Amino acid sequence: MEQQENIVALETPLKRGDGAIAQVELIKPNAGSLRGVRLADLASSDVDALLTVLPRITLPALTKAECNSLDPVDLIALGGKVIGFLQSKSAASNGLTD
Repeated sequence: MEQQENIVALETPLKRGDGAIAQVELIKPNAGSLRGVRLADLASSDVDALLTVLPRITLPALTKAECNSLDPVDLIALGGKVIGFLQSKSAASNGLTD
């Protein structure tokens, strides 16, 4: 069930070769995938921070160019999932946010 919660259906599918990417699964980041990024920037949905981290935590693995071409609506949806990963389990279960 948790795996389905980490899937984002893209409103504007990305083109890759002859096909298209219509949904993206996000993998919970570890410290290595967050290197070079300030957590405060991710928590505030900083676009540059998201564009750095997303290629490291997406399945299929999105390229930097594909991330740069994301529809803003899709970027916000993916950013919301990334922010969710940064919350503690108790804060998430209590509905607490920043």
